[in-house]
Amino acid sequence: MDCRSDTPAPRRFAPRLLALLAMLALLVVLAPALARSAESFTLTGVGGRLGMVDPEGGDSTLGVGFHVEFAKPGSRWHISPEILYWKDDPLRDVNVNLNVYYHFLPPGRITPYLGAGGGLHFYDLDVEGVDGETDPGLNLLGGFRFPLSNNAHLFAEARYVATDLDQFQIFGGFTVPLAP
Repeated sequence: MDCRSDTPAPRRFAPRLLALLAMLALLVVLAPALARSAESFTLTGVGGRLGMVDPEGGDSTLGVGFHVEFAKPGSRWHISPEILYWKDDPLRDVNVNLNVYYHFLPPGRITPYLGAGGGLHFYDLDVEGVDGETDPGLNLLGGFRFPLSNNAHLFAEARYVATDLDQFQIFGGFTVPLAP
């Protein structure tokens, strides 16, 4: 999607097909395990993030977001629904995502993590007479968790978003527990 000129960008079907196939493969691999244990995931925290978003064909810009975190007690798996926002005049994106990630070391230690997920991107232009667009996206992410206390942590994360307007994102953020 090239929203910065009057000339429509050619559709790139290969990256979208690759993203769709990767999402399907992830669902096939994770769905049975998550379905068996979905009832045992509990809400563990809420948090925010701030960082840089580099949309394809645009300038780097500030991104902000909010997330909730669910964890399965005794495991290293987490489910994190989130909402992110960024704006690179005249384009803006509000996107909702659902990511799953796994941290490699036990809680209470600095640990790397890897994850993946999907989302919907609601693009809008601040140009009169031009409608916005909604696109699905695939998130591939990794980072480090830095523990503060039980279930509270800081994180640094890099993310690649495969959508009509591919993005590279770097965020720092925090998650705080809902209960002591």
